[in-house]
Amino acid sequence: MYTKSKSKELKAKSRIEKFCVYAFLLVFSLSSLSANAQCAMCRAALTSEGNTTKAAAVNDGIVYLMVIPYLLVAGIGYAIYRMKKKKS
Repeated sequence: MYTKSKSKELKAKSRIEKFCVYAFLLVFSLSSLSANAQCAMCRAALTSEGNTTKAAAVNDGIVYLMVIPYLLVAGIGYAIYRMKKKKS
C-alpha cells in the first residue's frame, strides 16, 4: 500500500524524468552538425552554376527531410515505452 510520501516521491520522480527527456530533446534539436547530404547528381548540377547559396539550400532541405522519419520513429518508440510502463 502506498503512503502519501511514496505517492509524492513517485510524482517527483516522474517530473524529473519528464524534465530530463525534454531537456535531452531540446539540446539535441538545437545543436546542429554540418552535413553534406547531397547526392552526386544534385551536387554536380548545383555547383556547376557557381551558385553556392542554392547548393546550401538544397543541403538544408535534404537534412530536414531526413530528420522527419527519425522523429516519427522516436515518437512511436516513446509511445510504446509509455504504454509498457503504464501496464507494469
